[in-house]
Amino acid sequence: MEAISIKNLSVSYENNIIIENMNLSIPKGEVSIIIGANGCGKSTLLKTIARINKPRSGNILINGKDIKKIKEKSIAKEVAFLPQGPVCPSGITVRELVAYGRFPHQKMIGGLNSHDKEVIDWAIEETGLLEFADREVENLSGGQRQRAWIAMTLAQETDIIMLDEPTTYLDMSYQLEVLEVLKKLNKEKKITVVIVLHELNNACRFADNIIGLKKGKVICQGKPIDVITKCTLKEIYGVEANLQRSENGEYPICMEYELLRGEHEK
Repeated sequence: MEAISIKNLSVSYENNIIIENMNLSIPKGEVSIIIGANGCGKSTLLKTIARINKPRSGNILINGKDIKKIKEKSIAKEVAFLPQGPVCPSGITVRELVAYGRFPHQKMIGGLNSHDKEVIDWAIEETGLLEFADREVENLSGGQRQRAWIAMTLAQETDIIMLDEPTTYLDMSYQLEVLEVLKKLNKEKKITVVIVLHELNNACRFADNIIGLKKGKVICQGKPIDVITKCTLKEIYGVEANLQRSENGEYPICMEYELLRGEHEK
């Protein structure tokens, strides 16, 4: 079953076509990771699904609903989106940040009700931040800070969460910390997770479904072990890659790669 269905989607920015006639299905209840070179349309795609960007043409369905027919506030009840490099107000605590995730469910008058508070506590617990709930976000480590943002998206109580490069600027241990939290949420809570990621080996390790983009078009989609090959990496990135299978044989690992002159510019 599809969580997100994209049909004949085109998106442009200042007359530059970023996504062109894209057709894509993102499966429900899986971790889908989008890869591709800089400027290929990864972030634009997530922003368009979240209705931040307006498409030139085409349709996007979320859980079978056309997003053009969903009210702006209601879209945040269908899908939670965490952009790249979100900025947190100074002095705000983890609990206060997570509470922002309840905004789509709140009425014009009145504060947080008992259900809101239960969901906030649940999101904090699920991301392993109970002992830091009253600590200011700016005083957390990089991995803890990202988990706090993830907790905020969880507090929206959506079936789908999308994250744009959530591991950027994090070292190796913090990258794994964040990705393992997302994988755990997917497996235990059946949440559909869609991630834009630059680090290929992490993408192959954590994705059930990997999507390779180039110049706004889908080059490959499927299980990493099936679709990440020397040929697809040459087409997507313009590199000659040495691939091996992981120790358990479940996903490919890029051991080394070399730039093919001219290929990455095609």
